[in-house]
Amino acid sequence: MLENKTELSVSDDVLEKMAEIATREVAGVADLAKKTVDIKGAIKSLNAFKAIKVQTNGGTLSYDIYVVLNKSAKLRETVSAIQEKVKNEVQTSTGIAVTKVNVTVADIFDDTEKPQPEEEQ
Repeated sequence: MLENKTELSVSDDVLEKMAEIATREVAGVADLAKKTVDIKGAIKSLNAFKAIKVQTNGGTLSYDIYVVLNKSAKLRETVSAIQEKVKNEVQTSTGIAVTKVNVTVADIFDDTEKPQPEEEQ
């Protein structure tokens, strides 16, 4: 008897978008990094900088995520929450195992500054 097997194929762009949405939902995340100061990476790659990169390794996924955190965020807790959120969201949605979520804090946003009132003319 022939079995009908279906195969799930998800593009890297979709996998990266899933991680982006999950990352932005974590409290303390101000934004994704616009660029990084990774000189080695810039020399190795002529591609434009991406704040989220996914790699497939023998049926599993690993992520590199570059974020900007709020100054008031607790770094260790926020990074840990990003790792857990991305891993859980992607694995639940796709069924593909996520083995690594590397998070680099590329910058800090000062969310404690009060905006200066505009001077009237």
